[in-house]
Amino acid sequence: MQITSKQYDAVIEKCRSLFVNKMKDYGSSWRILRLPSLTDQIFIKAQRIRQLQENEVRKVDEGEASEFIGIINYCIMALIQLDYGVGKYPDFDLEKSTELYDKHVKITKDLMENKNHDYGEAWRDMRVSSLDDLILQKLLRVKQIENNKGKTIVSEGLDANYQDMINYAAFALILMNE
Repeated sequence: MQITSKQYDAVIEKCRSLFVNKMKDYGSSWRILRLPSLTDQIFIKAQRIRQLQENEVRKVDEGEASEFIGIINYCIMALIQLDYGVGKYPDFDLEKSTELYDKHVKITKDLMENKNHDYGEAWRDMRVSSLDDLILQKLLRVKQIENNKGKTIVSEGLDANYQDMINYAAFALILMNE
């Protein structure tokens, strides 16, 4: 699992770097997005990955990796929104945004390490397409929870679903780099 931790950190550093650079370009304009809007952005990216995997011809010169990175970053934004609510305007500076980004990455990585221990890194034998399918399934669950105004009877909450999507996307990026 030592190698997984290093690979995970490398994936997250790439995602974080993009997040920081976009913050420098756009500020925290994402703060005005409601959770369903973030969920829909993640859905668009996961659906595009599926289309790229199934289509023989690509008309836009961007691959799956950039979409998985987007999934990770949008999920982290969603976790921050869960904590702070939707902003009326871009109210976080770069320092606060990256501090919150790092906080949620740590929590999510800890979850990944605990599950990896219990599952024996089963994801290493999975296909990238299956990881995308799991992300799409989680998205449908999140949409249903959102439609139920956040109420669940026996299911995990929104945060657990976003964390799982981050970890599935990170696993996909690790597998694509091997």
